[in-house]
Amino acid sequence: MFLEELGWSGFFESQLANAPAGIPGRVASANHGRFTVWSETGEVDASVSGVLRKPGALWPAVGDWVVLRPDEAVIEQVLVRKTCVSRKQPEREVREQVLASNIDVLFIVSGLDKDYNPRRIERFLVMAQESGARPVVLLNKTDMAGELGLDLPGVVASVQQLSPQIAVLPISARADADLLPIAAQLGPGETAALIGSSGVGKSTILNRLLGDERQRTHEVRTSDSRGRHTTTTRQIFRMPGGWLLMDLPGLREVQLWSNAEQPKQNLEASFDDIQALAAECRFRDCTHSAEPGCAVNAAKLDPARLANFQKMQKELAHLERKTNPRLAKETRAKWNAIEKSVRSHPKRKDS
Repeated sequence: MFLEELGWSGFFESQLANAPAGIPGRVASANHGRFTVWSETGEVDASVSGVLRKPGALWPAVGDWVVLRPDEAVIEQVLVRKTCVSRKQPEREVREQVLASNIDVLFIVSGLDKDYNPRRIERFLVMAQESGARPVVLLNKTDMAGELGLDLPGVVASVQQLSPQIAVLPISARADADLLPIAAQLGPGETAALIGSSGVGKSTILNRLLGDERQRTHEVRTSDSRGRHTTTTRQIFRMPGGWLLMDLPGLREVQLWSNAEQPKQNLEASFDDIQALAAECRFRDCTHSAEPGCAVNAAKLDPARLANFQKMQKELAHLERKTNPRLAKETRAKWNAIEKSVRSHPKRKDS
């Protein structure tokens, strides 16, 4: 395998000067601390060095470029990522979960069945904006549109309006011809990932593109079109056209994560229609709820879209308070002052 066929570029080459001497390779799959790594010398089953087990070290993720020791299958260093798809770990602890790294295109898959949810697509678009990857929306199961009474051209147009610069591809994973536009989105050596909830057809799409039943699939529930987890690990597959595709496990929760100093920037970029209107509001700190002179409310946007935007704003503000030491200190000082004021001015009892 040549490194360029696996996505190697000058961005990673330039990092080798400051890396330990070793063999560059790409993490193709991960399973309980063991990693399959592809390099020019072949495929190896690798572990990580003690340095990477220390707190704060960059833990390998599928898609990462790493440096292997020259004499054994041990990952010594993870190279800086070009792109990174992350979410907040689905638990109370505020921690990043890396889903995929160094991908060029993020295929956001949504089934045109009872599980279709434009609000979820909006969340994935914000995640893509944060990652640096180019988003492409795949509206799968077009063969069910007529059965469910969906106006397919209207649905495609409504998704396109969420972010006019993205590509929206209506497909049916059951019809191989419908998948040709997917492969046309990438060139040799480029990497894509399939992301979406369980049951949207990610594994079926991958199998059809490969021309081989490599991933297990299950039928969805007829009551709500929800699927079961059939993909349980992240893994890269080499596609016939010379590009690479990663099939991610279905996501039940899509909690946002941001490594940016100003995390709301990527959210605002995904809702540029709301931001353009917000610039015309009478008050700079308008919350677009009940303030007079609110241009957003006056425009009578889709209430569900506006509510989703405001919900994600609150999530990112909470995340920033938890991860930004300066802001966390200011927040604690603010509430300490409020608590002190309440203690100094107790409520009077009625006489």
